Amino acid sequence: MTQNQSLSTTSFISAALGRRMLIGAVIAFILIALFVSSVDNPNPAWPRLWVLKPLIIVPIAGAMGGAFYHIMDHLRRQMGFNKFITLIISIIGSIIALWLGSVLGLNGTLWN
Repeated sequence: MTQNQSLSTTSFISAALGRRMLIGAVIAFILIALFVSSVDNPNPAWPRLWVLKPLIIVPIAGAMGGAFYHIMDHLRRQMGFNKFITLIISIIGSIIALWLGSVLGLNGTLWN
C-alpha cells in the first residue's frame, strides 16, 4: 500500500502581487507628479528633461513598496503574525521605499 501525499504549494507571484505593485506605483506617480509640477522655474543647470528621471524611478520604488506590502501580507497569513503589527511594518516599509525612490529620482535636481 502506497501512501499518496499531495503537496500544496502556493505561488508567490499572483494577481494580488501585481495589483498591490500597481497601486503602489500609481500612488508614487501621483505624489511625485504633484511635487514635480510645483516647480515653476527649474534651475538652468539641470538637464532639459530632468522631469523624466523622477517620473520613472519613483513609481518603480512605489511598486517595490507594494511588493513589500504583499510579502508581509503573505507572511502574516502563513506565520500567524499579529495583523496590526504586520500592517504597521508594511506601511513603514512602503513609505521607506517611496522615500528612497524619491531621493534617487530627485538626486541632482530638487534633492541637492
